[in-house]
Amino acid sequence: MHGRQQRFVGGDVMNLEWNWLKKRASIHPDKTAVIDGDTGKTWSYGQLYEESIICAQMLKRKGVLSGDRVAILAPNGVEYLILLFACRELGAIFVPFNWRLTVYELNRLIEDCTPRIMFVHPSFHTKTKELTFTECFSTDKLHRGMNEEEKEAPSFTKQSSPTFNNSDPVPLEKPCMMIYTGGTTGKPKGAVLTYRSVITNSLNTIATWSLSENDITATVMPMFHTGGINALTLPVLHAGGTIVIYSAFDPIQIIRGLVAYKCTNVLMVPTMYRNVIETEEFQKEPFSHMKVFLSGGAPCPVTIYDAFAAKSLPFKEGYGLTEAGPNNFFICPDVAKRKRGSVGKPMLLNDIKLVDDEGKDVSNGKIGELVIYGDHLFDHYWQKNKETREAVKDGGLHTGDLAYQDEDGDYYILGRKKEMLLSGGENVYPLEVENVIAAFPQIQEVAVIGLPDEKWGERVVGAVVMGEIVEKEEVELAIQKHCREKLAPYKIPKEIYFFDHLPKTDVGKVHKKAIIDSIQQRKRIHKID
Repeated sequence: MHGRQQRFVGGDVMNLEWNWLKKRASIHPDKTAVIDGDTGKTWSYGQLYEESIICAQMLKRKGVLSGDRVAILAPNGVEYLILLFACRELGAIFVPFNWRLTVYELNRLIEDCTPRIMFVHPSFHTKTKELTFTECFSTDKLHRGMNEEEKEAPSFTKQSSPTFNNSDPVPLEKPCMMIYTGGTTGKPKGAVLTYRSVITNSLNTIATWSLSENDITATVMPMFHTGGINALTLPVLHAGGTIVIYSAFDPIQIIRGLVAYKCTNVLMVPTMYRNVIETEEFQKEPFSHMKVFLSGGAPCPVTIYDAFAAKSLPFKEGYGLTEAGPNNFFICPDVAKRKRGSVGKPMLLNDIKLVDDEGKDVSNGKIGELVIYGDHLFDHYWQKNKETREAVKDGGLHTGDLAYQDEDGDYYILGRKKEMLLSGGENVYPLEVENVIAAFPQIQEVAVIGLPDEKWGERVVGAVVMGEIVEKEEVELAIQKHCREKLAPYKIPKEIYFFDHLPKTDVGKVHKKAIIDSIQQRKRIHKID
């Protein structure tokens, strides 16, 4: 243990070494586990486990040992799962790389985690020529039938299962995967999740969200991101359900897939939902099989809530981060409809508290930093002890996010602590201003940021995406007038900048630092004091 010295789900109950995929394959070998949303190809639990064993045998022959890092650079696909479970057989650490990164950025990650072996999708093979790492193989090698060495591999049947002879057990405290954080403000950090972390998040999600073998989810979020691999993919598989994996996000394809495969739930970020609700397909489909549409990754605009409410569809927000789960809260869609922006209450196997700058608990209604406790927390940042100590104190993860709790015990996330603005001595929370601006007609996207100001310290600035605008200055004044009706004077944006689209991070979040950089290069349209 590097990051935490105390446990939330304590004792020796979960100290045994186990393999839930093997047991799931034994119980339901013929049940469909994975569907390729692009091609329709399916894998049963028996086939998924069998391919993971074959892959583990290959990795062992390639010299992969316990603790070695095994990387993958690929779009979403079953290959992620095959390699993840193969690594489990060896005690190796699964490391998915963000395929959107440049060669320079990828080389920095490779230098950081020094993978023993790396698998690259054929579509990215041109990148491998420029990587500092030479031990690269095609992801085609992860599939049975594509590797001539594996012709003698045993088949999985109801009577017998493939085995992997590994003399060393893999305890739950061993590292399972390492996911690199976004790194919008600096060099990305590798968050190391143990088997205990991943399994606790999965069990917490299954129990709190009432997942079962009847659930079918579409994996749309990138699987190199915790939202793509840990939010619903692994919990639904753990519960015995089915995963429909899409290699890329296309709103019309996703909508058709949700209907065709009778999906019960899906997780997307707000920018994805924005694209979905603007399609004709969304307007005409009843989505009768959907239990819930879940939004995460960033605060969700009220306009998206409106679109789902207009169709009486169950919609809610969640909250998480790479270092914690990522699942931490539960809210019923009916409550979410009444309390827009709330993420609800802590889940069954984790705890939450809010603290002030001195680390003292804050009372209901007061704003504080969100601290998370539970066995789903990450273990440490790879080779970054100082950063680990700064993030994890007294067994809790200090998220850097601001939140408050209402009289019912429901939590609301206000955004990053470092994004809070101090204008004229008053605290301004960007999300509050963004929600007001989002209600202005024809606003498609909005972000509120702060810029240095001699008079105010920081001045509140809005960045918006709208349709075709003839008189920008006139629209800017109208937006500011709209804000005056709902916000105190110090919260009103002193400038509005218009974008064709807001820059995004690799997982679809609005990239506020990039917005600031862009604005600082522009000439202001209008300013008010």
